[in-house]
Amino acid sequence: MSSSRLELPPPTNRTVLLMAWPMTMMAIMLHGIVVIDTYVVAGLGEAAIAAMGVAGSVANLLLGMLSAFAMATQIRLAQAFGSGREVGMKSGFYCGLFINLAVAGAGAVLVLLYGGRLLDSLAHTPQIAADARRYLNVFLLVILAEAVALVLSSHFNACGRTRLPFYSYLISLPVNVGASIALIHGLGGLPEMGVSGAAAGSAIGSALRTAFLALMFHRHFGSYLGVAGWLREAFWPAFRGHLLFALPIAATFISATLSSSVCTMIFASLNVNQFAAMVLIMPWVMIAGTIGMSWAQATGIIVAQLIGQGQRGPALDRFLSSAWRAAFVTAALVALIYLLVWLVTPILYPDLHPETRATLAQFLPILLLLPFPKESNAVCGNTLRAGGETVYVMHVFIWSQWLFRVPATAVMILWFDLSAVWVFSLLLAEELVKLPAFHIRLFRGKWKQADVMT
Repeated sequence: MSSSRLELPPPTNRTVLLMAWPMTMMAIMLHGIVVIDTYVVAGLGEAAIAAMGVAGSVANLLLGMLSAFAMATQIRLAQAFGSGREVGMKSGFYCGLFINLAVAGAGAVLVLLYGGRLLDSLAHTPQIAADARRYLNVFLLVILAEAVALVLSSHFNACGRTRLPFYSYLISLPVNVGASIALIHGLGGLPEMGVSGAAAGSAIGSALRTAFLALMFHRHFGSYLGVAGWLREAFWPAFRGHLLFALPIAATFISATLSSSVCTMIFASLNVNQFAAMVLIMPWVMIAGTIGMSWAQATGIIVAQLIGQGQRGPALDRFLSSAWRAAFVTAALVALIYLLVWLVTPILYPDLHPETRATLAQFLPILLLLPFPKESNAVCGNTLRAGGETVYVMHVFIWSQWLFRVPATAVMILWFDLSAVWVFSLLLAEELVKLPAFHIRLFRGKWKQADVMT
């Protein structure tokens, strides 16, 4: 890539699709780390599922923070890729990597120091707390590996090479599943680790994925070792600029992950069967929802590239209008997947308590409606971030979460003692709260005039 402005072909919905489907598979497999762990321990009973749910709330918070900063790095790199500046690509990658490693290290230290007390306060029984603690301590190895892998994936996504991160999961997923099952049950002479064996299997898979991505990064881009200099003449000024750009984006995703984790902790006040139903359905909500989210994310990457090229007029409008209409097709597909998951629940989880199964059945109407406002909001949010409206997007997310969803969850469970179905409906209500704020801002068009060049 030269230092001159990069001329990319006019993007279409096919361009978005070619970028989005590998990103969808990658995101499914990232969420699938916890889903696979939950599935392989389901045979150990509701207590094991509850331990996974408690530990998973903390694990997802750490993964969410890493994904947040990686997302900011991805937008920064997409703008640099559109402008054709290799020094911008180098600066964006290494600044993003430094941030992710720092966040992972700090998170691991906090978990080791205070995680045990938190899990003890959330678990229903001492045995559940002990299993959750063992799982989370081993899962820290996954956090460290994913800190690097997510930045590498963001780099490839920003360059339009979304298949490489997907391939990394194709390589690591079978290893993850096989190692998890073997370590949980002590097969083949391996130690029988129980719940923590699932985390150990995930750590092995994540390490393999990271090694593959690092090899591809060096093979295709030479790790930018031959590119001299940094943006703003030195690393630390470049790092400060990257951090200032990243913080509002990261704060948005961190707030979403943190609020979801807080809600999950509140869910623990439900009875064990209803809590188990929430633990089982939430990963599927995230997994199927990644289809729509990846379409929105790919749309945002292309918008960032177009802005990096200086295209802010009719070509940008035509692309965005077409991509936004196609997003509703992906929303319908997500709703169909939710229906299929609901239909096969008795096959996936044959040994569930009747109350757990009844609670899962009552979630269906909400699942069928949720994808449509969520997908439209996602397209708006990713477009606004690509245009520099990062602070505004942050405010929409933070206030809808902390002034609406979290308090409403606490009131429903801790005050009114409502069932899990009412609590689950807040996912849909939150999207409806965000809808006017996102769409009015997008239609005003001020985001197209922002100076976001790297």
